[in-house]
Amino acid sequence: MPVPEFVRELRAHIGHGPLWMSGVTAVILDGEGRVLLTHRSDNRRWALVAGIVEPGEEPADAAVREAWEEVGLRILPERLAGVGVDPPAVYPNGDQVQYLNLTFRCRVLSGEARVNDDESLAVGWFAVDALPDDLGAHQRRHLAWALADEERAQFSLTASTPGAADDHDAGSGA
Repeated sequence: MPVPEFVRELRAHIGHGPLWMSGVTAVILDGEGRVLLTHRSDNRRWALVAGIVEPGEEPADAAVREAWEEVGLRILPERLAGVGVDPPAVYPNGDQVQYLNLTFRCRVLSGEARVNDDESLAVGWFAVDALPDDLGAHQRRHLAWALADEERAQFSLTASTPGAADDHDAGSGA
């Protein structure tokens, strides 16, 4: 899997230690309401199209770029669906990472979904009520945000956050 040069440079200084990154998830839906998933080559699990935001890159542009690189589709992000923190992860090479993730609901403009790089073993369109069992909880959260009939982005607010009101509206925001 190609590691962005800026990450390679950071890793030269911090080794495999935890790295806080900005990421995007593109929840790509087709005209039948199915969602596109990739079968990842690193962990052999199904996942939404996702990736790292490059320095100076707009998050929506990152979602478009990742969809093209990973699955060969031209997409249009329709809205920011959610903002949240994904659980910490460790890549096969030992690199530790955690992502602040921006989730976009997207539609296809052109192309046929295909494996377009070495990050995926397969791609497939899935009905939202027939998702693979190994689709992770945070992936399902991103999907739920994108499927919500909301005009605003979803987010999580934990009650343990200092200064949080007891009656906050967790799960949604402007």
